[in-house]
Amino acid sequence: MKLTGERPMQGETPDSLLALHAAGYREVRARMGTGRFLDVGCGLGDESVGFTGPDRFVVGVDYDAETAAAATQVHGAEGFRAVCSDGSAIGVAPNTFDDVCSSHLIEHFVEPEHHVREVSRVLSTGGKAYFLTPNKPADFENPYHVYLFDPEDLQEMLSRHFGSVKLYGLDASADAKADFEKRREMAQKLLRLDPLGIRHKLPRKAFVWLHATGRRVAYRYTNTEQVGGQSGITEHDFFLTEEIDPSTLVLFAVCEDPIQDSESASGS
Repeated sequence: MKLTGERPMQGETPDSLLALHAAGYREVRARMGTGRFLDVGCGLGDESVGFTGPDRFVVGVDYDAETAAAATQVHGAEGFRAVCSDGSAIGVAPNTFDDVCSSHLIEHFVEPEHHVREVSRVLSTGGKAYFLTPNKPADFENPYHVYLFDPEDLQEMLSRHFGSVKLYGLDASADAKADFEKRREMAQKLLRLDPLGIRHKLPRKAFVWLHATGRRVAYRYTNTEQVGGQSGITEHDFFLTEEIDPSTLVLFAVCEDPIQDSESASGS
């Protein structure tokens, strides 16, 4: 799979970003129960497989058929299965899963409320759903991030589909934040090559190609110090907090009491 910036990739994506994702999954594991677990937007399943266990049935969902097949092939022996389905129209019956995780996915939807409604629909009455998404003021420019949330926006949208929403921030140590800032500065240097913002006027495919090419070039010059464990940054550099400010990297929501409206209950 080629690096595009849409999905984290071992050996290609900077340590700090991989560690950020791993820390989010760690916080989900700390709160999840037993039974049926769904990871929406599982990608290659490298983190999803960490949810497997003798008392847990784990399914991943990815919109790309080849990616879902590869995830099952690589991690199937560990009890993980992935299926191809759209996160805004998940192909399972209502009230199916005891826990549902949506990690760094909701920001990829032009109309994310459809995704939130689907997560609420497939969640069992006593289950929990977990949403992780970049905090809008702290996010980098990324053509795949088409709908960014600040805390108030996320709380408001989730509360329309869950009776209980607890919102936290996933933040980082000074060293990890410095690593993110270094890459932000490099991105800003690249963006200065387009002072008129022409990239935003291009067809989406062209914008995505330009972004992916720029990312691969940038990573080529930082790989020796930011990838493959060279940075020393791990998931332990990230922590959950109730204090969210504009520098907080990620929003982490724990949702309960799914609201099954007539549209959700019908599975439409």
